[in-house]
Amino acid sequence: MYDAITDVQGIEVGHAEDKEVLTGCTVVICREGAVVGVDVRGSAPGTRETDLCRPATLVDKAQAVLLAGGSAFGLNAAGGIMRYLWEQGIGYDVGVTKVPIVPGAVIFDLAVGKVAWPDEEMGYKACQNASRREVEQGCVGAGTGASVGKLFGPGQATKSGIGTASIKVGKATVGALIVVNAFGDVVRPEDNTILAGTRRPVIGGYVDTAKEAQKGIGRVILGATNTTIGVVATDATLSVEQVNHLAKLAHDGLARTIRPVHTLFDGDTLFALSTDKVKGEWQNEILGLAAAIVEAVERAVLKAVEYATPMGGLPVGK
Repeated sequence: MYDAITDVQGIEVGHAEDKEVLTGCTVVICREGAVVGVDVRGSAPGTRETDLCRPATLVDKAQAVLLAGGSAFGLNAAGGIMRYLWEQGIGYDVGVTKVPIVPGAVIFDLAVGKVAWPDEEMGYKACQNASRREVEQGCVGAGTGASVGKLFGPGQATKSGIGTASIKVGKATVGALIVVNAFGDVVRPEDNTILAGTRRPVIGGYVDTAKEAQKGIGRVILGATNTTIGVVATDATLSVEQVNHLAKLAHDGLARTIRPVHTLFDGDTLFALSTDKVKGEWQNEILGLAAAIVEAVERAVLKAVEYATPMGGLPVGK
């Protein structure tokens, strides 16, 4: 096992990025389709196909999920993913052809590096790079331009990235892949130590963003410039209702490690996938799967800052 979401049977991950302008995208591919769910928190999401991910829709499976930088511009990368899957004959069969179902979400990274975004070609390249092997973490793919701690604006933030983790639950595996681009700080839950966040001007160290925000301290924020996005997955056989339940509970992992989280200036979005590889009745085991997914999300967030490298004039956490 790689301690990555690719430990889940049927899941592949590919990155593509531009290190000069500091943006990129990541694709999670499930070639045979996976039951999909979603839960959107915060007030500033940038998403596509999220309505389709909820119960009571005609299509309940996705063939890929896009995670991208570039704010709303980055959603265009999904076109390249759709083209790649269509060329492979993968998608929802509508008779005359197959239509790939590709939900997605974006982060705002336009303030790091240059104003640029992933396009269709970058989405296509991410698919070409996809595999079931070890997943590169840190400032790659959708995590290339990610940062955390924006209370005093992007100039006092700390570099972040993308992280992943997995856990075995009986015969099944759960995994998480998280792009951490939060307004708040990343905190180690065991002792509440700030690992990356809003840096103090002049004297150094970190400001406790949650506590300082309560005092009304910080710069006026115009627009939404943050968001933590990701995918959680399991190879256990689950219904669309159960998958959506896991997407909801996965946010507990964000709440344990990002403070504050789900703010007015974040569009936190987590997708959930079930690849249906480990058959069985999981109704009684859903609690165990959910607990493991929360832990996987927690660890993936911490690894996103652990593997980050200095970029765009921003340092990494200590």
